[in-house]
Amino acid sequence: MMDFLAMGTTVSGTYYASLLRKAIRIERCGVLNKGVCLLQDNAPVHNSHVAQTEAWSCGYEILPHPPYSPNLAPSNSHLFPTMKFFLKGKLFPDDEMLISGVKPWLLTQPADFYRRGLHTCIKQWEKSQSTGSTSREIFNERPS
Repeated sequence: MMDFLAMGTTVSGTYYASLLRKAIRIERCGVLNKGVCLLQDNAPVHNSHVAQTEAWSCGYEILPHPPYSPNLAPSNSHLFPTMKFFLKGKLFPDDEMLISGVKPWLLTQPADFYRRGLHTCIKQWEKSQSTGSTSREIFNERPS
């Protein structure tokens, strides 16, 4: 699911909950419904009652995000730096042109690109926890 926030729009708990609802119930209907863990940062919109309730109602387990660990989001540590390199030197006259430039790039990244970002995130999250669990135990991943 791709969503681009309109200029001047503020992300609220209600807006974020609607994104979760769309991503979970509509886009992934029947695909992801058991054993799914959700790792969010400590942003107020993620911790809002409406967003937490939406995630729980979809059966997702919300993983604890340790304080002072902003690098756990795959978008911050993997996606955005690579996208920044792709966008370097490019100019876009308006938001629509930027979106039409970024969407194809996002859609043409191989599945392994996103998988690597998620596995890096899992490893970073594990380091931040003191449980000693492995990523397979935490994320209920099947051995490959």
